[in-house]
Amino acid sequence: MKVQVLFFGATADAAGIREIEIDLPENAKAENAFAQIVGKYPALKQHSLLFAVNQEYASGKEIIKNGDELAVFTHVSGG
Repeated sequence: MKVQVLFFGATADAAGIREIEIDLPENAKAENAFAQIVGKYPALKQHSLLFAVNQEYASGKEIIKNGDELAVFTHVSGG
């Protein structure tokens, strides 16, 4: 199945891309998808990462479905 992956802020810089599409097996968990992404873009390991599935923060236990949107981003601080 295919899912869209979006990179935001420093993660886009680290990955060198803002958006990709990846293939995952049926019933893949979010943690497996994000491990695959970090494996493909090892520079992401230098950041404290957050993940989302369909614009909701992800714990990693979510089951990914065909067409889902995954996001990779860093903590954001404001003042």
